[in-house]
Amino acid sequence: MIVPVPVPPEALDGFAAQFPAHLSRPDISIEFCCAARGGSALDSPCEGTIADAFCLDAGMQAEAEGFAAVCVNSMSDSGVAALRSRLSIPVIGTAAPTYHLASQLGRRFSILSMWDRWNWLYDKVLGETGLSHRLASIRSIDVAPDTSELLSGKEDMVFPKLLEAARQAVESDGADVLVLGSTTMHQSHRFLQERLDVPVLNPGLVAFKTCEALLDLGLAHSKRAWPAPRGPSDGIFQEKAA
Repeated sequence: MIVPVPVPPEALDGFAAQFPAHLSRPDISIEFCCAARGGSALDSPCEGTIADAFCLDAGMQAEAEGFAAVCVNSMSDSGVAALRSRLSIPVIGTAAPTYHLASQLGRRFSILSMWDRWNWLYDKVLGETGLSHRLASIRSIDVAPDTSELLSGKEDMVFPKLLEAARQAVESDGADVLVLGSTTMHQSHRFLQERLDVPVLNPGLVAFKTCEALLDLGLAHSKRAWPAPRGPSDGIFQEKAA
């Protein structure tokens, strides 16, 4: 599980904590890592391009170290296309599987977002998947994210705002499924699901179970869709500029 921006170890522990014990299996273990360098919050296409590159670096290291699959743990799906081109093990993002699942569970879905500056990454993946027509709305509470502490300590302020945005998405926008707009928001999932009568998708868990399903089925991405490079430049991230 690759977090596409650099975060401290305690933040990686926070991401890992979202996986409940009842979903664990003795034959599958999960390891979280983060991009070696980059921005802090994916606030722009510029930061997104940097994240693409360093997710590619992390994914190549993962395959070399013997991991069975790679997942980019972010609604940006950073570097997924490049990773599928370079790697032979299964590679998935987080946004695409979540949008596809939302489209199976309802006719229209809304994205609950922390921040307006994430809209570009929703537009990017929705365009890539061809699912823009299933989007009812993006409802943002416009609170800048904290990729180190996630939502810890902010529950009393953030959770009610997310609940109000969720109710507006359902009652005013016509959404019958809701999607958390970031894996950094996973701590709000139970609070929202207990108070709403439509499915609320936690993207991190959807991505993990999708990855697990691919491993169980022995499937990976098509190399006709994502052809391998003729001459991989695997050392490019370790080379020093002249």
